[in-house]
Amino acid sequence: MEYMESDIHIKTENATSNAKILCCECGTLIDPNPANMCVACLRNHVDITEDIPKQAVLYFCRNCERYLQPPSEWVQCTLESRELLALCLKKLKGLKEVKLVDAGFIWTEPHSKRVKVKLTVHKEVFGGATLQQVFVVEFIVNNQMCEDCHRTEAKDFWKCLVQVRQRSENKKTFYYLEQLILKHRAHENTLGIKPEHGGLDFYYANENHARKMIDFLNTTLPVKCTESKRLISHDIHSNTYNCKFTFAVDIVPISKDSLVCLPKKLAQQLGSISPVCLVSRVANSIHLIDPLTAQMAELNATVYYRQPFEAICNPKQLTEYIVMDTEVIRHKNRNFFPGQGKVSDRHVICDIWLVRASELGVNDNTIHTRTHLGHLLKPGDSVLCYNLEDANINDDNFDKLNKDRVPDLILVKKFYSDSNELKNRRIWKLKHLSEEVTAFDRGNKDYNEFLNDLEEDPQLRQNVNIFKDSSKTIPVDVNDGIDPSVPRITLEEMLDDLVLEDDEMGEEI
Repeated sequence: MEYMESDIHIKTENATSNAKILCCECGTLIDPNPANMCVACLRNHVDITEDIPKQAVLYFCRNCERYLQPPSEWVQCTLESRELLALCLKKLKGLKEVKLVDAGFIWTEPHSKRVKVKLTVHKEVFGGATLQQVFVVEFIVNNQMCEDCHRTEAKDFWKCLVQVRQRSENKKTFYYLEQLILKHRAHENTLGIKPEHGGLDFYYANENHARKMIDFLNTTLPVKCTESKRLISHDIHSNTYNCKFTFAVDIVPISKDSLVCLPKKLAQQLGSISPVCLVSRVANSIHLIDPLTAQMAELNATVYYRQPFEAICNPKQLTEYIVMDTEVIRHKNRNFFPGQGKVSDRHVICDIWLVRASELGVNDNTIHTRTHLGHLLKPGDSVLCYNLEDANINDDNFDKLNKDRVPDLILVKKFYSDSNELKNRRIWKLKHLSEEVTAFDRGNKDYNEFLNDLEEDPQLRQNVNIFKDSSKTIPVDVNDGIDPSVPRITLEEMLDDLVLEDDEMGEEI
């Protein structure tokens, strides 16, 4: 450690600019001070930093890039950050005996494994004189693998496993869950994410992190969770157990736009709603709507798993029809299924006449039905429907219904244009948990239907982060050549994707 004259100051009281005294040690003419000593003699007699170590060790894990904060906590710090400075100061035990005035980093080569901190302290010495010193503490960065990384390298890295599954033909609910996890960063504490048949496996090193993930799933989707544990080892001397926990999470096997048939008792509990309903949305509860009366109902996971049911028709069975004519039904003419539940204000009930798109111009026989989409449809539009007359439905609840009260066609949603055309027109994209997780099924029909639902439903995309696609050129006039009735995501709803580039080479990092 080297001292400079400018690094040591003696603060005096009631000193005058004219009066001079002699140093009691060397006889040098000095200004009066309580110690009656010059700076050099006072420095030889007193060192206020003698109890402060001038060298210390920082332990750094190269795998996860975290520093050890004694006794056993690993924290994320960047070089010359406030967090790293606080960690360095905590390792200096003698710092409590003096008053810290200033602290800051001295630049060192990042690969030198050295961190230098410049400290300014002061303390009262002989006769009330205050001595101030500036010195440098050097921290040596030693590599040490943290416990989490050690377990990973030892192939025994996980203690808790969360298995998320959805046993259904349509996976739109699963894609929605992926975006919820990304938006709320619920996967931060995972050691790894592995795709499995029908779902994903999340690995955790801590039981608390796994239970936090379970709580997140319970609040975002209707799920059922079962828990099991397996004994790995047992220390009979300390009476400690090492167990691995497995949580099996089942998501309800229905998705948006699925057609379901409710048990009779459950339909009565939901305000005497019609047993044949459409799933309008799957969030923290299942939202149902009667396609003939626009009556709505909600049921949570507890109610669903008490009287479970499955979809009788999935979006893969949708057939395109052409609207020939419509007639809006006023409230006074509603002579259809009675119900006591809430009726949607967004939908309009109407009588509608349809022709199958593949038979247009060949068969002029129109099919009459009733729908809740009267606010969207007009003659000439295309609509996607479930044809219950031709469908092969194997469901006990549906077999018990009076077939005279079940319509032949159930209208689901308006069909705007070809899916390939919509895909090429999109200037936005979604992020994913990892390429390994979703690359195998990202290009299938279910995923494209999920993207279409995001464009059509503003309420659905409130919980989804949508980013601008830098690989596609944004047209000067986004409305040019686009039907204004076709739903789309505006630029105001998109986020700018973060891209880090090298200043010199201009390449992405």
